[in-house]
Amino acid sequence: MSLLSVQREGAGPAFVWLHGFTQTRASAHQFRSILAGANELLTLDLPGHGSAHEVEATLEETADLVAEVLPDGPVALGGYSFGARVALHIALRHPERIKRLVLIGATRGIKNEAERAERRARDEALAQRILEIGASAFLDEWLAQPMFAALPVDPLERAARSSYAQGLSNSLRLAGTGTQAWLQPVLATIGSTTLALAGANDHKFSAEAKAIQLGVPGATFQLIDGAGHAAQLEQPERTAAMVADFLAS
Repeated sequence: MSLLSVQREGAGPAFVWLHGFTQTRASAHQFRSILAGANELLTLDLPGHGSAHEVEATLEETADLVAEVLPDGPVALGGYSFGARVALHIALRHPERIKRLVLIGATRGIKNEAERAERRARDEALAQRILEIGASAFLDEWLAQPMFAALPVDPLERAARSSYAQGLSNSLRLAGTGTQAWLQPVLATIGSTTLALAGANDHKFSAEAKAIQLGVPGATFQLIDGAGHAAQLEQPERTAAMVADFLAS
């Protein structure tokens, strides 16, 4: 029996969507609703989040756990931020399972080992702070970061955030960006038809999306106008339209 459970909505070709850090499968309700209009949308809580808050897994282990619950045959897979990093690892570790890959706010990781170690140390400190102040107070601090300044006020979205401090702490420690290997050298092995997206106002991840497009054979790169890091929340209609066009092409 798998440690992760899948929720399905809509009808049509299957599209699996992976949420970001602190989110759950209920996040991005407007974005999901649009995509479910033409696809069977499959969502799940990633380890450390929501119903999977007690599951402890590294990035590689998370990729394997998600691969276990994918539908039979090659499927379309997408993810945002943490979910995009998981999706990248699934495409690399289980290439036969993925035919299309959508990445929003993805990163190749950190090339310099010293900088990667510094990131792990920062994530460790942040993981400890989550336990000290609790999930709700941590979410207030997390969402107050400049990268989320353009997020609309949405009570449904806030309610969909994970409320389990231990799970979020474990996710940072085990699967944070500092734990991720530098992926640039292996991007050329990805055979999935790939779309790399980023908010036009998110300069760091726009550069990452462009680098991923250049590294993955035949990949496509697009910027989402009027959006920062969380494009599927800031511009749900525009972002969903780009994803839907890619899936239907």
